[in-house]
Amino acid sequence: MVRTNMTEPSLFWWSAEKNEQLLQFWETYILIMETLEGNQIHVIKPVLPKLNSLYELAISGDKGCWLFHPSWHVCIYRRMFESENKTLTKEGILHFLELYETKRLPNSFVFSEFVIGPLMDALSESSLYSRMPGQSIGACPPLGMRLQKFLATYLTLLPEEEKGSFLLKFIQKMTSRHWCAVPILFLSMALASIPACKVLGAEGLQALRDVLQCTMITHQILLRGAAQCYLLQTTMHLTDVEKVSFPEVSSFLLSLRPEESLRRDTLLWTELCSWLQVNDRCFRNSVTSDLGRQETSSLCQYVHSLVGQYLKASAPERENCFMPDWFEAKLVSTMILLAADVEQMKNKYSGKSNIEWIELEAFLNPLLDVLMKLGSNAYIPTLRADKSLQLLLKLLQTRWLKCSNAQDDEVLFFIWKSLVTPVESILEFVLRRLTTNELSTVGDLDRCDLYLALIPEIMNLCLKVNLKKMSSIKNFLSSLINASIRNLQERNSEKEPKVKEQIRKVAGMASLAAVCEIMDGELEVHLESLPSVDALKKFISFSQFNEVLKKPSYVEEKNSLQEETTSQGWGKIVARFVCDQWICLRFVLNSSATLAQGCEETSAMSLSTAERSKEILQSALEALSILPSDQVSPVFDCMKVLVPKLLGSSEALCIEAFDLAWKIISSLSNTQLIFWANLKAFVQFIFDTEVLAVAASAKGQAYTKIKEIIFKLIDLSTTKTGVFNVVLSHCCQSWIFPTVDERSALTNAFLNAGNYSELITEACVFGTVFRKDQRHIQDVHAFIENLGEKCAANVATESANRDDHFVRICAVKFLCLLDGSNILHKTFMEDIFIKLLDKDELVSRSRTRYYANSLQHRIKNRVWQTLLVLLPKLNQNFLCETLDRVFQAGFSNNQASVKYLIEWIVILTLHKYPQFLDKFWDCFCYDEEKLKKSICTFLSVLAHFDIILQNTSEKKPALKKALLVVLQWCFSHNFSVRLYALIALKKIWGMCRMLHVEEFEALTPVIESSLQQVENMHGTGNARRNWQRIQDHFFFATFHPVEDYSLETIFYILPRLSELAEDEWISLSRFDRFTDIPLPAAFQCHSRTELHGLKPSDWSQQDMGSHLAEGDSQTEWTDVQKKIIPWKNSTPSLDLEMAFQDRAAKLGKSNSRLIVVASLIDKPTNLGGLCRTSEIFGASALVVGSLHYIQDKQFQHLSVSAEQWLPLVEVKPSQLVDYLQQKKTEGYTIIGVEQTAKSFDLTEYCFPEKSLLLLGNEHEGIPANLIHHLDVCVEIPQQGIIRSLNVHVSGALLIWEYTRQQVIKQKQQQ
Repeated sequence: MVRTNMTEPSLFWWSAEKNEQLLQFWETYILIMETLEGNQIHVIKPVLPKLNSLYELAISGDKGCWLFHPSWHVCIYRRMFESENKTLTKEGILHFLELYETKRLPNSFVFSEFVIGPLMDALSESSLYSRMPGQSIGACPPLGMRLQKFLATYLTLLPEEEKGSFLLKFIQKMTSRHWCAVPILFLSMALASIPACKVLGAEGLQALRDVLQCTMITHQILLRGAAQCYLLQTTMHLTDVEKVSFPEVSSFLLSLRPEESLRRDTLLWTELCSWLQVNDRCFRNSVTSDLGRQETSSLCQYVHSLVGQYLKASAPERENCFMPDWFEAKLVSTMILLAADVEQMKNKYSGKSNIEWIELEAFLNPLLDVLMKLGSNAYIPTLRADKSLQLLLKLLQTRWLKCSNAQDDEVLFFIWKSLVTPVESILEFVLRRLTTNELSTVGDLDRCDLYLALIPEIMNLCLKVNLKKMSSIKNFLSSLINASIRNLQERNSEKEPKVKEQIRKVAGMASLAAVCEIMDGELEVHLESLPSVDALKKFISFSQFNEVLKKPSYVEEKNSLQEETTSQGWGKIVARFVCDQWICLRFVLNSSATLAQGCEETSAMSLSTAERSKEILQSALEALSILPSDQVSPVFDCMKVLVPKLLGSSEALCIEAFDLAWKIISSLSNTQLIFWANLKAFVQFIFDTEVLAVAASAKGQAYTKIKEIIFKLIDLSTTKTGVFNVVLSHCCQSWIFPTVDERSALTNAFLNAGNYSELITEACVFGTVFRKDQRHIQDVHAFIENLGEKCAANVATESANRDDHFVRICAVKFLCLLDGSNILHKTFMEDIFIKLLDKDELVSRSRTRYYANSLQHRIKNRVWQTLLVLLPKLNQNFLCETLDRVFQAGFSNNQASVKYLIEWIVILTLHKYPQFLDKFWDCFCYDEEKLKKSICTFLSVLAHFDIILQNTSEKKPALKKALLVVLQWCFSHNFSVRLYALIALKKIWGMCRMLHVEEFEALTPVIESSLQQVENMHGTGNARRNWQRIQDHFFFATFHPVEDYSLETIFYILPRLSELAEDEWISLSRFDRFTDIPLPAAFQCHSRTELHGLKPSDWSQQDMGSHLAEGDSQTEWTDVQKKIIPWKNSTPSLDLEMAFQDRAAKLGKSNSRLIVVASLIDKPTNLGGLCRTSEIFGASALVVGSLHYIQDKQFQHLSVSAEQWLPLVEVKPSQLVDYLQQKKTEGYTIIGVEQTAKSFDLTEYCFPEKSLLLLGNEHEGIPANLIHHLDVCVEIPQQGIIRSLNVHVSGALLIWEYTRQQVIKQKQQQ
């Protein structure tokens, strides 16, 4: 087809005038597409630069339009995106995104559709957003950065009228599927990086809201919070405010979670306030003029009307109605705070010093009016009362800004001062509602929760603003306690209880539980002195535990809400009632030494304390079996008090409690929402200081059970990250900082550390080898955390310290706090030191050789890091006993990072106690067989001999001994050993010369000539380079064992320089971030700056040659790997069909007459390799026993698609005789690859042109019945002892020899 329209290119066209350009384009295009079929990145990557030349051919330079339809380019990228090879997919995406940075491409609808479709589909793969090798932890991945640049550039190139529709489709695509957390995060970042432009309207805002609500429910909290931040920034940058209204904006804002992103104390909140202020009068439907209110901002007018509308109750209201949804209260409170902060920002900009808060007062007045009337006006509609209290609660729960004093947050302090006025009215209303018959339906229990949630918030408010109000609160609490007890003591008058009666009891118990939680809390108010508190304790003490409320009859309550219409079924209500009983009991147990304290002795309380405790513990076990999992926490807390009293007398019952509690926790391990709170309560129970102490003192079954639970928890933490963190943090804090409420007066809390030292030992080496996807998520977390306050999610989300690193950090910080002069601490540290050495020996015995970065390597590395932390705290006598074990560890086969740590420990020990040098010299006395693998470790120690002798007055005898030891190893057969010995010799000889040691004058010429010879060695090998490298190596050139002793060197610098896996590097910032346990001020944390700039290097690395790395900007055909041979530089002027034939011939499809018969081979790997070899050398066919082999993954892995280019023939082994006879009649010579009495040497055999190679079976060779049908046998000459080669290797050698001979013949004929 001839192209007629130059502005709109046809899908395909041809022109004689453009013949050369067209040929160049299509040849390049076909080469790229064919190369992509291989799926091997090392073959494909050199061809990718051809894509750039393809664009140069496809775009008209003078007219700036497409000469070839863009769909052809799209096909290339689509092929790459759909590849099974993720590396190829990533290369394709990066190349496409880079286009718009490097080239000025004409606008194309095809490309816009491609971005929204296949590109975004490809971007949904999380693994593509990984860091590049060499990028530091916490860096933005290349794809993330490229995506930001691309979207910003692409949008600027689009016509104005297309920008909005493109972005809308882009955002809607983000809602069309469930995206993983990582892609949605980086797409949100890319949207937020687009330069500000007004392109999104109400539909775009709704789409962004859909992204927030639909796609991120199950994402990790930090990543989800960060995505929310970027989507809000996208809204502020891209929304055309004239097309959206305040209600639409406020509805969008409510989709953001304050606990994850939009919180008042973040920069994001300030940015939002600024945006609202700048665009105040621009929003759709904004009031531009209002008589008497010209100065009032549109936002304030909107909020004022919002509050009024919110508090307006509907006219026809039923007395019994559902609680209003919390959505409206959240909306109104958020908008009040935003409007107030915007007004304050405006006042600051205008320079006003005295702020009158007129607008904020106007917002709050309608609410205050309702609240002031609550106590006195019994006819206020229930709905209005509910709404006002919901809004009050939301305002009271607001966090203040980051200030040294809460009063510095002027907005919130004004709100507090305003809200404290109606406190008495609110309390009177709440008391009336909770204690009279006003709560009468199941639906009213939601209201009960609202009222009870208000009580602690109101107490906090009064403590901050007006302490005089506390007397009202105390009176309220006394009345609430007394009334609730009366309601609970009432007996039902009828057999079938009524709903009202039962609901009143539920509300009464809930009220008592709320009061108990307040008194258990840390509020600075003393309520225990109230007379009603004694009545509460007495009532709970005499109550029946696990009392169940009978389900009421609904017959007489025709108008009341039926059970099925409520959010709470009766079963949930009963569970809540039981749970509240245990909350009350927890308070009583915590505040009283015994249940009988403060009570008169009665027949009910005549039981001994132990018997009463046993009865309660049995009730607790019953409660655990009937309560839902999210309500067992108070039962655990009660068991924590009871178990220590009963471990001696009722151990079996206590063990039953341990087992049941563990059963509940382990069953919750897949439940994210309630697992962590319950785990915390479980840990506080099992690992309570007194529970541990009593169990350890008895050394009975309970002690064994607790240790069993420790290892179960550690095992659980390998699959659920963060479990061990909770256990260890609690134990370390309670052992080293015991509190009064842990009753540590009964025992020394630190004794528990010694009794349960396995916990610390396992913590020191804890950490699994993460899967690649887990490491990837951790990398993205680190990237977000590195953004600091720039990303509001880092401020808003509470750090849970669930990273596996925090386990080791906690253990190390705990060990750093120990004092060597404290006898308990000293004994504990020595025990840990021994156990860690045992663990190292166990790993060494289990696997004498282990891979770098394997779990064994990591455990050994962690062991020696911890030993290094403990070393300065250990005394001379203990080190004298254990030093031999350290030396023995040096004889093991260790990875480099472990070697450095062992050497460092030996150097520091000898530096502090030079008297141990005799033990060190003994290490050189072992036989050479034992020393040959480990001598370098001890020679490395001698390379720091100046530091070892720093504290020694008599240096000459030690130098003499060191010189004699080192000299003998300078003549070792092993080159590496000689280098280590020479580096040590250089150090020691330098010290001898400085001290003028006369005894060695006779050796001076020999030693100095040897060292000079090493320095000036010549030759083409690596000897000189390796000598230079070992001298420049950080351990000998820069590292100072004493001055560099710090946490940073041990846990970050050394692992990095010894090329340990990155997830083993623990930066100092992580130690700072883990705040549960402090570091002692005297402990050295930072390393010297000289170490920071060093790069990982190993002197023994092989020479890298002349840096023949492949570049990304190859432009010549010769840069393409010859696995796909391109055609000539100048394409022949033939028609297209002939060009394809010529190209096929030059791609290796020659007319060879060689047939390779592999029917006897049954291993897919050998067949796959033979297939690849046969195709490369142009065999005419490969014969296999079954074509099913080509579907095998092992075959395909080795063949790399060769089966698509080589004819494969199926001949079963039983059919081989007939097949060989047939080929003989066709003129083929049948050649067997086998060693026989008459076989020819391969180097002497001349292959006929028509040759058939028969290969034998891997184990049995060629069967005797087939050897008779061979024309000739050929064997491969061998020099070694083993008499057989792999069948693929044998076949490859013969195929190559055949090919070589045929090539020589062809050249001779030419």
